[in-house]
Amino acid sequence: MALPAKSLASAAANGLRLVSVRNSSSQPKVALLGASGGIGQPLGLLLKQDPLVAHLALYDVVNTPGVAADLSHIDSKAKVTAHTGAAELHAAVKDADVIVIPAGVPRKPGMTRDDLFNTNAGIVRDLVETIAKAAPKALIAIITNPVNSTVPIAAEVLKKNGVYDKRRLFGVTTLDVVRSQAFVAELKGHDATKTVVPVVGGHAGITIIPLLSQTKPSTKFSDEEIAKLTPRIQDAGTEVVNAKAGAGSATLSMALAGARFANALVRGIKGDKNVQCAYVESDAVKGVQYFSTPVELGPNGVEKILGVTSYEQKLIDASVAELNKNIEKGVAFVKGK
Repeated sequence: MALPAKSLASAAANGLRLVSVRNSSSQPKVALLGASGGIGQPLGLLLKQDPLVAHLALYDVVNTPGVAADLSHIDSKAKVTAHTGAAELHAAVKDADVIVIPAGVPRKPGMTRDDLFNTNAGIVRDLVETIAKAAPKALIAIITNPVNSTVPIAAEVLKKNGVYDKRRLFGVTTLDVVRSQAFVAELKGHDATKTVVPVVGGHAGITIIPLLSQTKPSTKFSDEEIAKLTPRIQDAGTEVVNAKAGAGSATLSMALAGARFANALVRGIKGDKNVQCAYVESDAVKGVQYFSTPVELGPNGVEKILGVTSYEQKLIDASVAELNKNIEKGVAFVKGK
């Protein structure tokens, strides 16, 4: 519950530190960091159209005023504000309910997500450093690759600032779910809008594990279909990078996935509990600290980790070593090892 203005003034006069809190769930603020980029612009468009978003704060190092002006001409509920450069980052994220981070450089042909590490690791570290001070209660959704490493980076920064809450930090793996559902529907002639395929593990290569055995509606796959479908889902990002021939990576599908996940977080804040796959700190799989599974979202972020029970256990086991390598790389980056 918010303090009345008189109490806030009294607290400030007495030198008490006022810790930023999230807004009321009736007026959700979503901050989009990297709003001028290839993912950020279409993601901003989708968030502007989300009827649950009351305030959309756009942040980037360049071009934010133009993007904000463009989006503000759309006749939807969300108020749009523009914030440019490090000096305006604090205002962008202050009191945000949800912070979505697609900031960073995209992949080019021949690059893996891990090749982005050196540049994107520093971007995420610096953004989260400000978030820790200005919006410690926000739900943070990280899209910036390599997600398997950038989420641990964010966690370590939040820990250093004494505000880490594992329920409030997410790696967005929704694109893997979206792709799996599209590919399965295409292959089997299903209605894509009614096809559900959970995806667990991480967000790169063999760590992406589609649980085809749990597809809804119940679907039988031949061994040959599984052998073709699984690597296609795992390498779908590279498929887009190569098709764009140096002009970018998956931006439109990622924007849709990011908006879908942000909407799920806002619905959770408002008390509409729902289940999504996300990469979070978890004990769902033995021997690895972060893992994507279906999680129940609610007012505090992760309300419940639903875990993994599947016929794909061999794929899960094979992903652990790769995930641990990615996680350790992120932790070491923050700790300076």
